[in-house]
Amino acid sequence: MITTNLREQSSLMARLLHLVDCLLIVVYLWGLVHWFHVPWSIWYTRLMVLTGVATFISFQSFQLYRSWRGWKFFLEFVVILRAWATVVGVLLFYFFIFKISHAYSRFVILIWSVTTPVLVFTLHTFARKLLRSFRSRGKNVRRAVVVGGGELGRNLLAEVESMPWTGIEVIGFFDDKLDLRPYGEVGEAEEPPEIYGKPVLGTTADITTYLKVHDVDYVYIALPMRAERKIFKILRECRSLGARIYLIPDLYLYGLHHAEVQSLGSMLILNFNPNTEWKRSFDIIFSLAAICGTLPLTLLIALAIKLADGGPIFYGHTRITATGKNFKCLKFRTMRVGADKMLEKIFKEKPALRKEWETSFKLKNDPRISPIGRFLRKTSLDELPQFINVLRGEMSVVGARPVVGDELTDFYKESAGLYCSMKPGITGPWQVGRRSNVDDYQERVEIDDWYILNFSLWTDIKIIVKTVACMFTGKGAC
Repeated sequence: MITTNLREQSSLMARLLHLVDCLLIVVYLWGLVHWFHVPWSIWYTRLMVLTGVATFISFQSFQLYRSWRGWKFFLEFVVILRAWATVVGVLLFYFFIFKISHAYSRFVILIWSVTTPVLVFTLHTFARKLLRSFRSRGKNVRRAVVVGGGELGRNLLAEVESMPWTGIEVIGFFDDKLDLRPYGEVGEAEEPPEIYGKPVLGTTADITTYLKVHDVDYVYIALPMRAERKIFKILRECRSLGARIYLIPDLYLYGLHHAEVQSLGSMLILNFNPNTEWKRSFDIIFSLAAICGTLPLTLLIALAIKLADGGPIFYGHTRITATGKNFKCLKFRTMRVGADKMLEKIFKEKPALRKEWETSFKLKNDPRISPIGRFLRKTSLDELPQFINVLRGEMSVVGARPVVGDELTDFYKESAGLYCSMKPGITGPWQVGRRSNVDDYQERVEIDDWYILNFSLWTDIKIIVKTVACMFTGKGAC
């Protein structure tokens, strides 16, 4: 059958790539020796043989030639590094045992050891790009079925269809919530129900029969964890029917994308605290650079505020940080002296503004803002003191919007726990998008949720660059 031929071709390509890797590494060593005009000796021949054997075993042991469909490139590079480190360890042991390190050019061996993983990864990247191109054109395709037609299964289908380069075709669903005739039952022909355009092929009890009759490469179990009996039954009955079986955990439905599998003794545990150690290091370095770089501007702004009305330079407003703790979010004062006491008077004079305040916790045309304050807000320069909050560990450079306690309880609701898993940011996706012009508060919550679930170093850098562009184009927060 076609699917069987595809499996055989894929296996053949993996074996071929395995051999090419081993050959590439030893030929690369030979090339470096001749490039740097190092005299060839029997010791280099022995090293090439040992390297070829060690590479063949190590690369296979680390499952480097598994199916990488849907995996991110850097994960394969990590596996290559680990496999190559094992080979280098074997070679170092060989040098130590036989006391023969003097027989080799240390410079050549160093260059070879360091650059080989990059060379292998470049080859694999080219191979994966080539395969992606084939799969995007409908070749080298794998057929898959999804067990579970709920939100988890639908999200899986959407994810697969958003990545045509994976070469995975979902041919249908198996679901128990729909009234279906058992698979293969003779009866009046009816149009099968569909989920996102894919037919429902039967109930979960029909999956075994279906796999015996049809060629299916992947079975994705997208059932809630509470359906453990059905999951165990599928695992018990279907693992010998030729398809690879994958379980899609439903944890991310609760906003736990950054859950990390860890161990506690012999037990596996899930860590639901996002790994932000790199983020803290980045925050400190960036904030120190920003404070030093903007010090003359900061002093000039402080002087202008003081000369304008003699009031305080800074304003600290109570906001929420990680784990729900309160902190004073610092800003240059942009309102007139006594602005807090003016708010109720404004509401009495203009009742419509009270509704605007209760909806968004701010006023677009706030009469309390001073002339210099309006300029600072327009350019976002009023937020420069928040780099002090970052150094104190209360904020991040990039993050969700700093909110007050009432906003958290009244608007975030079920997203409150997600919000409190990270520190708020000086800037964020809300600031480089439509910024403060978002009227729907629920949309603001969704923007914050999106960032918390998808943050990365590259995302933070892009947001910072866009923020600077917004400042220069005058698209600042109002």
